[in-house]
Amino acid sequence: MKRSKLLFKLLPGLIMLTLSINLSAQCDNWEGSAQKGEAEDAHTIYRQALKTKDYQMAFENWEKAYSIAPAADGKRDFHYTDGIKLYLNRWKNETDAAKKKEYIDRILKLQEEAVNCLSSGGITLKCHGQKDCYTKRIGYLQGRLAYDMFYILNTPYSKTIEQLSGAVENSGDDLEYIVFAPYANIVVYNFENELMTKEEARAIYERLNAVADLNIAKGDRLSDSYQQAKQSMNSTFSKIERYIFDCEFFKAKLRPEYDADPDNFEVIKQTLAILKGQGCGSGDVFFDELDTKWKKYAAVENAKIQADFEENNPNVAAKRLYDQGDFKSAALKYQEAADGEVDPSKKAGYLFSLASIEFRKLKQYSKARATAREAAKLRPGWGRPFMLIGDMYGSTARSCGDSWNQRLAILAAMDKYNYAKSIDSEQAKDANSRLSKYRASMPDKNDGFMRGIKVGHAASVGCWIGETVKVRFSN
Repeated sequence: MKRSKLLFKLLPGLIMLTLSINLSAQCDNWEGSAQKGEAEDAHTIYRQALKTKDYQMAFENWEKAYSIAPAADGKRDFHYTDGIKLYLNRWKNETDAAKKKEYIDRILKLQEEAVNCLSSGGITLKCHGQKDCYTKRIGYLQGRLAYDMFYILNTPYSKTIEQLSGAVENSGDDLEYIVFAPYANIVVYNFENELMTKEEARAIYERLNAVADLNIAKGDRLSDSYQQAKQSMNSTFSKIERYIFDCEFFKAKLRPEYDADPDNFEVIKQTLAILKGQGCGSGDVFFDELDTKWKKYAAVENAKIQADFEENNPNVAAKRLYDQGDFKSAALKYQEAADGEVDPSKKAGYLFSLASIEFRKLKQYSKARATAREAAKLRPGWGRPFMLIGDMYGSTARSCGDSWNQRLAILAAMDKYNYAKSIDSEQAKDANSRLSKYRASMPDKNDGFMRGIKVGHAASVGCWIGETVKVRFSN
């Protein structure tokens, strides 16, 4: 029992000692080593072979140098980073899946060893003593590995994003621009597949853009690279922008483009549509400014479009003018529409509308009748023009002289209704209704007797009508 308790007390210390020994072994350098010369020679040979792209010689000598001194001379991390390069080369040229996986595992292991060695102080960098010297170097290595994992190794996004997150955290404002595109692509994928919240996605977007803006503002040799990387990254982020940001974000994003060309109505239209989609609305100063401009522009443009349309479609203009009460202008437009129409049926329709205006609004009865007859000729079997002529006769009957002649005018109207329904069954209901209405206004038999006129005799209708009817009586 006592031995067990003692072992239990010693176990944590043994574990820490083992970890310390392993970590120390990962950071061994050749200073003080009996194999220093051999390690230095192998280091020199493999570095030169890398330059000439003799990867086989480079790998053989790297293995030797790394096995003796993973941390080289203790002042650089080349044996880790060069090892990653060499295994990447092997991965590219390997076809065996098992071998490729082995190489990936080895790359990740070398990355881990480099980070551990830098974190523990096992390597003394040139920047030693400067703030964030080691964390920034770790961030740089994580960013580079993440780039290779995304573009070359095709490792799972869950693994790659770990390196990207580490790179952002450790590199700070010195984060390399090469990580922007991989990070953006993975964030968009994760968000679209519900593997990341909009808050998480938005935080990454804002952090990467802040780094980009800071480095662009420096104006140094890398400013253009950061600018291009930012544009590419945000083009990718644009796929989910509308889901992770609100009105305020889009106001800030879109305002500069509008301010650069405030009278560009395509920009105004697009900006207004996006802001509406993001919940912006009336009461917001920027939104109201855009909305007011757009409404004024749209009114002018719509008027132009309508004018162009009506110029090519005078029948549309005729309908508008009619609705506005400008009947003379409407009549002229219907005539224009008829004159320019080659389809007989459509032309007949325009002429019928013209005849209706001439009769009901302009009181041009003879002209209206001629127009209605022209319409009827163009569309055989159509009863409406004759119904219209019947209405003309019926409505003007009282102006056709004495009572006898007025009643003859009613007969002329009834003749048109009868004819209309005889050629067009669709007019039967209206025709019968009008016939029933006018039946009591037919000539009286006694009046006919006094004039020596019997049923079936022909009689001329006076006034403007000028028709000949066969007499029949109401009694």
